Amino acid sequence: MEETMPRGDYLGEFEQMVLLAVARLGGDAYGMAIVQELAEATGSEPAVASVYAALDRLARRRFVESEIGAPTPERGGRAKRFFSLLPAGAEALRRSRDVLDTLWDGLNLDPGARA
Repeated sequence: MEETMPRGDYLGEFEQMVLLAVARLGGDAYGMAIVQELAEATGSEPAVASVYAALDRLARRRFVESEIGAPTPERGGRAKRFFSLLPAGAEALRRSRDVLDTLWDGLNLDPGARA
């Protein structure tokens, strides 16, 4: 029997992208680095506020955690907030990918065909 994703564990597209950026950046995952990673991947820079809102939602769901780094002179003595992927976040990404792979399996979209 296939494992199903618990209700409410589905990730939206933007949440998936933010989680993937956090995973890709590893120990360097802070707000502006995540924005830059997403901009490079999509060709469009997301709003910083949207990224932080998604990170807050993901933290409430225990998919990421954050810690404050040391203050830096180049930031006027302010510290960066670093994010890391938690096991539940990695599992949510895996499940989301599995669902999408299942939906895409055998599907051939012809841009010229009508549904």
